[in-house]
Amino acid sequence: ADCRYTCHQECRSLIQLDCRRPGQCQSQLSPESTLLPPCSQNVTQTVEEEKPEPPTIQEIKQKIEKYNAKVTNCLLMKLNEDGTYTGFIKVHLKLRRPVTVPAGIRPQSIYDALKEVNLADMTDKRTSFYLPLDAIKQLHISSTTTVSEVIQGLLKKFMVVDNPQKFALFKEMRKDGQVLFQKLPLTEYPLYLRLLAGPDTDVLSFVLKENETGEVEWDAFSIPELQNFLMILDKEEKDKIQQVHRKYERFKQRLQQTLKEARGKPG
Repeated sequence: ADCRYTCHQECRSLIQLDCRRPGQCQSQLSPESTLLPPCSQNVTQTVEEEKPEPPTIQEIKQKIEKYNAKVTNCLLMKLNEDGTYTGFIKVHLKLRRPVTVPAGIRPQSIYDALKEVNLADMTDKRTSFYLPLDAIKQLHISSTTTVSEVIQGLLKKFMVVDNPQKFALFKEMRKDGQVLFQKLPLTEYPLYLRLLAGPDTDVLSFVLKENETGEVEWDAFSIPELQNFLMILDKEEKDKIQQVHRKYERFKQRLQQTLKEARGKPG
């Protein structure tokens, strides 16, 4: 009544006010008049987050000039008249599981790439193999290229026919001697992140990994793939069991050796 404090009726018993100068109030409102009706569970309030203003063409131009000044190779960024720009990003492939590719298909040639020939459509036969760990693929993309398009482009270059939802693009950052990974949303623009971070890959790099941060969409896998996963898990389980057995076998041998040496000693 004195300070015009307003709260919900169900919150009234939780409120503690320190009214030190009740005589200085400007109105004599009754406590009941300051209560709001109880909250409804079906009422939601949407709070719009303030999105940063997109950079102007002049700002983009300045950033590109600053970026190109640090480039030590020929992989420069180029600004177009419409304000978009093109450049290069490097993606590290850190896939721990095999990928599915067409069987018996020759590698894609420059002619196939120019003609946009999809060799995967030429056969229904499939095979699985492991991509080289830490392989690096360089992509020439635009500022309008999204993470989703980068993933699809990488899969197409390696003729991987797996569902793109199985993969995710991460940004790798190094801070205070630690390596941090952050999954990028599918609508993010990797080239803009590269522009902001500069050409130094120690500051920022991109990594393609399995999409394991959310719920696994098992419907995206075929029966042979699921059976292959079971074989891999079975092998990993056996290897882990052997590691545990070897660990405690060494512990047992050291313990027996210690007991043997202690038998000839007093006490």
